[in-house]
Formats: sequence, structure tokens, C-alpha cells
Amino acid sequence: MKILTAPQIREADRQTIAEENIPSAALMERAANTFTDWFTGKFPDNGQSILVCCGPGNNGGDGLAIARMLHALHYSVTVWIVSPEKKFSPDFLTNQERLPTAIPVINIKQAADIPATLGSDLVIDGLFGTGLSRPVSGIFAEVINYLNNLPVVKIAIDVPSGLYTEQPNQPEDAIVQAQYTLSFEVPKLAFLLPQNEKFVGEWHLVSINLSPDYLQEVKTNKYIISREQVTGLLKPRRKFSHKGTYGHALLLAGSYGKMGAAALAAQACLRSGVGLLSVHCPKVGYVVLQTAVPEAMTLPDTEETHLTQLPDLNIYQAIGIGPGLGKESATRNLVRQLLSTTPAPLVIDADALNIIAEENLQANLPAHSILTPHPKEFERLAGPAANDYHRLELLQEFCRNYQCYVVLKGGHTCIGTPAGELYFNITGNPGMATGGTGDVLTGIITALVAQKYSPLDACCLGVYIHGLAGDLARNQIGAISLIASDLIENLGAAFGQLSQN
Repeated sequence: MKILTAPQIREADRQTIAEENIPSAALMERAANTFTDWFTGKFPDNGQSILVCCGPGNNGGDGLAIARMLHALHYSVTVWIVSPEKKFSPDFLTNQERLPTAIPVINIKQAADIPATLGSDLVIDGLFGTGLSRPVSGIFAEVINYLNNLPVVKIAIDVPSGLYTEQPNQPEDAIVQAQYTLSFEVPKLAFLLPQNEKFVGEWHLVSINLSPDYLQEVKTNKYIISREQVTGLLKPRRKFSHKGTYGHALLLAGSYGKMGAAALAAQACLRSGVGLLSVHCPKVGYVVLQTAVPEAMTLPDTEETHLTQLPDLNIYQAIGIGPGLGKESATRNLVRQLLSTTPAPLVIDADALNIIAEENLQANLPAHSILTPHPKEFERLAGPAANDYHRLELLQEFCRNYQCYVVLKGGHTCIGTPAGELYFNITGNPGMATGGTGDVLTGIITALVAQKYSPLDACCLGVYIHGLAGDLARNQIGAISLIASDLIENLGAAFGQLSQN
């Protein structure tokens, strides 16, 4: 699914209107109907009162149409029209004329016009949409700050008022802090970044049937990983296949006190379909792995507590390195040697990433390597980011410079590619913010690379299935109690869901 800019979304509206030969107010009516259907499903009429707060533009026109539709469904609705001047968009005026006289309307031109008490249980935000090009000021900012200070649920139409969709806001900007945002047709980049969470809340996406030809042809370098996409990637298993068909992976993992990370990565790798798995670990991990992961072959190092030497690498289709690795001097040398001699694709995580950053080995990365850092690890590799938007720019630059794939882990894990594309994942939940889940992801992606998935396909399928397993685990035991091994236990069900589609 494509992520589009505000100008591209406006062009999608324009082309839809032209292709269907309808007035722009008809498309607004469609959007309002879609919002109302979602709203009534989410908030059934229980006698609560609703304030629809409308600005002077088309987002306000949406709000007026929604107020009319909710009123027709017997909701108790009040409308605020916030505008210091009588300058309204044509479609706003059309919907203002359609507004039933039974709906109370309060015109707010200055602070003195804001009611002393709200008297509403829910607020629908229709002040500004995606066309905002400067910070909200004046009476609009005063209304936003007033609403933000009230203990009521706020639902934004398309985008929270005051929030830019493709660039960072300033800390002092007035922005509606919505608990829910209902976005039309395509998600906005702003929804996917941590710094905007308190404004966007829980976001949902609904289609208003914008021009399919335009959506198909329009160019972008930012995408949402969809279920349909990853389902199409999944390779079926043939009747006469055997363990050699699905690749032999090697994990270089573990050190004294951190063998759990190696075990988690190995278990996840095996549950993700690899045909054979070998784990090279320090001597201290031999019994641990033989006991915890009997399906894996264990290759003990000569050193007791950490890795010092590489095994023969020529028999593997993928090599994962990093979980529980440690940063001993000999291990640093092993990482340097691996980067310069590997015959197989690499999946690099955890301390292997930290070693690369500390030893300035970024330029030694083999082309098409897959790196899986969390934000701090990425900062060590690519430098500090001023904000979440800047971090995405650094991600694109890093992937282009080193011709690698980076899986930047987070609430919406983002995959950067050598071509400068960004793919955002929407599976997963806060329960996965616990030690070991990154090791599980390393095992999953390593298994997929060993099965001859392309680097991009392995990343997209890997992060989606990783998050889906986390969602299934959360549904069973809740987010608070979720641990990394719960993801592994749910990998079978997650792959099964995709296979059934």
C-alpha cells in the first residue's frame, strides 16, 4: 500500500472527480458517509452528546456533512464553526446550507465566543486537513488548546488539526491530541512516527474509492506492508521437497550469560521454515543449545565464553550474527573477518551492529546485507537524528551509501532499501517491547534468506510475521505478560494464517 503526500492526495481527489464526472461536494458526501459508518460502529448512540468542530475549509465541510448525517441517525449533535473571517470553501458553504436548522451552531470568531463549558461527551475534529502549510495560530490555536485540556474523547477527520503530514512540527505548535484518527484511502507518514503518537492516537483507514488508475500509477518511495503483499510472497511447500530444499543457515551467537539470545534466535529460525540450522557458539553454550534447541546442530568455539573463530562458511545459504554475541576483542576480529570473507548473505543484529559502529566497519558491509538495529543501534551506525523525519532521511542515506537493507525496529518497524524506499510494518504491539524479541526477528529473517527469499521479501515477510505472532500472543496472554518465547510459540499460527489466505 502506497503512502502519498498531501499534494498527491489532492490530485487523487481531483482525478476521481474528473473520471466520475461528479461535483467535488459529492466526493465530500462519500467521505462523510464513510466516516459516519465507522463512527456509529465505534460509538453507538447511548445518549452521548457530540461536538463537531469545523474550520472554514473542506475539512470543515466534511465535519458539517458528518454532523448532518449523525443528526439524521438521532445523535445529539452541536456544531462549532471556527473562523475569524467569513472566508469559506465552496464545499463548506454547500454543506452549511444543507445543515438542518435543528442542529445548534455556535460561531466562534474570537476567544470570548468559546463556551465556558463544553457540554459534549465526544469531539469530532474537522478544523484543518492535509492542506495545512503553516502553524495554526489565532483563534484556531486557542480552540485546539481548549479542546486538548478537556477530558473528552477526540476523533480526527483524516488528520488531527495542526499536524503536518510530511514534516515535523515545532514543540510549541497547536495540534489536536486525538484518541482516534480516521484517515481516508491512504495512511499519512505522520501516523507512523513515534513523535506524533500523542496527536494521532489509534488510527484507522477507510476507502472512499478514489481513482484506482491514479493510485496504481502514482509514484512514491514509501509503503505500508500489507497482508495481501506478504501473502503473495509466501512460498508453498512442494510434496517432494526435503530439508536441503529449504536452505542451511548458520547463526553466530551467544556469549557467557547471553546464551538465551542464541537459543531464541535458533528456535525462531527453525520455526520459520529453514531446512537445516547450525549454531556456532562458545563452549559454554554447547549444552544449553543441545538441550534447548535439539533440532539445531551446535558448533562449539575453542573459547569457553565468547566467539573467536569462524567455522567453514561455504555450506550455508544465510548467516545471522549478533544475538548475545558480546564485544570481546577476538569477537571483534571475527566480525571484521566475516564481513570480508562471507560467501553467503548476512543478517546482522545486536552486538555485531555495535562492533561495526565502534570499529567504523560500515564501508565493509557486503552488498545487500540485512541489518536489524533498534533506534539507538542505528544512531551509532548512522549518527544522531534531530527528529523522526530526519531519522528516515538518515535511513535512506545509509541504505543507499552501503547498498544494504536496514530493518529499523520500532512501533512501526521501517525497512530501508538500497533504492531509498521505505516499507512500514503495521503488525505488532507494545507487549513486544521486551528483551529477546529482536533475537526472534533475527532468526526469522535468517531462515527466510536461507530459503532464497530476496532480501526485501525476507525483510517484509519477516517483520510482518514477527508482529503477527506478537499480536496472536497478546490476544492469548495480554501485552504486559508477553515475552519473546511467546512469539516463537505463535509463529506456526502466524504462518498458518497467511497460508490460508
